[in-house]
Amino acid sequence: MNDSKLSELARLISGWPGLVARPDLALVEDGLVLLDHLGDARRVVDVGSGAGLPGLPLKIERPELEVTLIEADSAKAAFLVHASAVLGLIGVHVVARRAEEAGHDPQLREAFDVAVARALAPLPVLVELCLPFVRVGGRLLAQKTEREPTAAAARAIELLGGAPPEVHASPSAARNQGTIVVIQKVRPTPARYPRRAGVPARKPL
Repeated sequence: MNDSKLSELARLISGWPGLVARPDLALVEDGLVLLDHLGDARRVVDVGSGAGLPGLPLKIERPELEVTLIEADSAKAAFLVHASAVLGLIGVHVVARRAEEAGHDPQLREAFDVAVARALAPLPVLVELCLPFVRVGGRLLAQKTEREPTAAAARAIELLGGAPPEVHASPSAARNQGTIVVIQKVRPTPARYPRRAGVPARKPL
């Protein structure tokens, strides 16, 4: 059943213009490399979800997860609602807001066991957009196409309440040199972060 739903998700993505450049099954399955890093997580947030990757494949493989998909683009958010309904996925919540704004929402801030992100932004920016959603004791899982130096993100990780990152090789059919950057949340994120919309990308920490 899971394989069937993953294939159906790939079909839905390919039929919705403008989602991804290469809407194939390998791209959908790429997020499954995160499964081994979820542990006993129950609440997962996918920041900058786009076509629902990796959040929807993780939900398909782990139906007990409560998954929140954050996507500012209204057309992509509409796709996420549509795909979740067609696939019959219960416990998927779509938030059509920018991460900088949603990260200050009391219902979302530091409310998740795990935050995931794929191809979202350079690591210093990604950290500011994602770590505010993670509870202390939780972790951020950032998928990268290839090994990205983490030293440039050290200041952002420290400021946002993260521990020094671990980098794990995570090759897949879609990313031969793929990695996962794992950042444990060890302290609350200061109230000023994330900064207002657009600032993290223009002025990385």
